[in-house]
Amino acid sequence: MYDRPFTAHSLEVAISELLAATSDGYDPDLDARITGVLKGLREQLDMDVVFVSEFQDGERVFRFVDGESAIAVKVGDSAPLEQSYCQRIVEGRAPELMTNAAAVAAELALPPTPVPIGVHLSTPVVLSDGRIFGTVCCFSLQPNPALRSEDLSRLKGCARLVARKVEAQDFLDTLPFEND
Repeated sequence: MYDRPFTAHSLEVAISELLAATSDGYDPDLDARITGVLKGLREQLDMDVVFVSEFQDGERVFRFVDGESAIAVKVGDSAPLEQSYCQRIVEGRAPELMTNAAAVAAELALPPTPVPIGVHLSTPVVLSDGRIFGTVCCFSLQPNPALRSEDLSRLKGCARLVARKVEAQDFLDTLPFEND
C-alpha cells in the first residue's frame, strides 16, 4: 500500500487523506491503510512497538501490533488494564507523551513494566458517542527527548482512523485487525 518510508509531512498527509476518504462511509482498504500508517509512524518516530488496544472487561486486548521489543506482545494477547500506562493516560493520571517514561513512572508511581520503557506515547481511541474503545500506543526501550507534541498529534490522527474503522464496520465480525 505504502511502498516508501513516511516523512513527517507525508505521514500527516496520509492520515488527513484517510480521514477525508472515510468520512462518508466504509473504505474496504482501511485495514491495510491503517496498518501502513501505524507502521510508518513507528518507523518515523523510531519506536520499538506500536499497538492498538481495546479495553474489554478490565483487560487491555491487543488488536494490532507492529514491531519488536523485549516485551513480546502479539495480536490477541491481553493484560490487566489497571496495570497499564494506558489506563492512567485515559483517566488523565499520566501524560500522553513521555520522552523519559522511567522518570515519569517514578514521579507518578506508575505500575512497573516487564522491561524498562524509555519513551511512551499513547492516546485514547474515542468513538463518536464519547466512549473510549482503547488506545493507540507506541514505545521504545530508549528515552527520546527529541519527541514533541507534533509527534503526539500524528498518533492522535491514527487514533481517529482506528475509531472510524471501529464505527464503519460490524467490528465484532472483523476482530482481530489485519496485521500484514
